Amino acid sequence: GGAIWVVLVDGRIAAAQRLASRTCQTAGLPVRYTLHHYPTTPTIAAGRDSIDEDSPGSPRPLEPCFEAPSPLWKRLLDVAGAGLGLLLTAPLFAAAAVLVKLDSAGPVLFAQQRSGRLGRSFTIYKFRSMLADAEQRKQELMSLNEQDGPAFKIEHDPRVTRVGRVLRGTSLDELPQLWNVLLGQMSLVGPRPLPVTEAERCRGWQRRRSDVTPGLTCFWQVKDRRTKISFDDWVRMDLRYIRERSLWTDLKLILQTVAFVLRRRGV
Repeated sequence: GGAIWVVLVDGRIAAAQRLASRTCQTAGLPVRYTLHHYPTTPTIAAGRDSIDEDSPGSPRPLEPCFEAPSPLWKRLLDVAGAGLGLLLTAPLFAAAAVLVKLDSAGPVLFAQQRSGRLGRSFTIYKFRSMLADAEQRKQELMSLNEQDGPAFKIEHDPRVTRVGRVLRGTSLDELPQLWNVLLGQMSLVGPRPLPVTEAERCRGWQRRRSDVTPGLTCFWQVKDRRTKISFDDWVRMDLRYIRERSLWTDLKLILQTVAFVLRRRGV
């Protein structure tokens, strides 16, 4: 479309601005330029240059240039599914809230910053299934991490409460995320959102999983958990979903998730 892209690997923003300006001046033609930076994660970008995206001529995030548009059918399915789900599970919400409160001290809901579409952070909600100081104790348990890559998972996590084990075993701890779906921060189906600190440690190709809206379930969630899956394979399954995303794929994964939860409960 009459545009030339130049990729400067590990370049500083100021240097990119000088190069673009001088190139346009030398061309002697009515050429305009825009700068884009990647990744947009503040902790990484700040190591190169300070970024003021509101000032004229400042660099823009690169990810929106390649994001996969979300189809209308997907948003309609999310709103209908989340709305109906919240309505039907209202009694379970009340019962879970009471049990969590009686079982251990702390809030009923657990809130955490997760990395969403294009790396935009949002607050995810779950029924609290761990002790109130679980996040503070995470560092001392890092040596027990059973998942490779940036993700953190322990099958028999000592921070999980008695009620928390039941909630996790039945996936009821995830129910509050239907509200995230209704708000458009999540989808019923899509790659699971990682905590912001874990998402920042993803390698370049692994960040492609954030090209779409994160979801409650995806291919990894319906996989037999007795087989250990590497983080790379987990991401490959997420990228497979992005390639195969369709109404039929979403409906199939929703049904498989329901069947998976029922099998875990022994129903």
